[in-house]
Amino acid sequence: MREAMLDLVKEGLVHTVPNKGFRVTAVSDRQLDEYTQIRALIEIPTTAGLAATADPVALEALRPVAEEIVTAAAAGDLIAYIEADQRFHLGLLALAGNGHLVEVVRDLRQRARLYGLTALVEQGRLEASAEEHLELLDALLARDPEAVRAVMTRHLGHVRGLWAAH
Repeated sequence: MREAMLDLVKEGLVHTVPNKGFRVTAVSDRQLDEYTQIRALIEIPTTAGLAATADPVALEALRPVAEEIVTAAAAGDLIAYIEADQRFHLGLLALAGNGHLVEVVRDLRQRARLYGLTALVEQGRLEASAEEHLELLDALLARDPEAVRAVMTRHLGHVRGLWAAH
């Protein structure tokens, strides 16, 4: 257990408190903004590019994961939502064939993923964000990079806006 906690310390997700143990590292609004900005710089053009290059079969394979996100959001199941959301976004990015890009986004998501989710459920706004995953898949399958860009821009901005509201 201690080794796992020390790994989290190295990643900056928790910090040690002398004579007490560990605490989750707080993330400031500025840090959330920065993480979202970096994600947008990576994910929006990469995902828009997939509209021209991604195999439709590979895209359809992500549909059950997108549906899982919607189901989890409707049930208010944050653990299932987080897990499916990560599988969807990283799975989509993996279709671009750049493992380093996937790892960078995984790291950014790890740093920010828990902030504000409870507030999203309480506000009943988690489902709107969840539905965007299906909309994104439809735009990709339609081979419409501008629609993909619009959905991704709204989705990332929407998520940051919702998280900031908590």
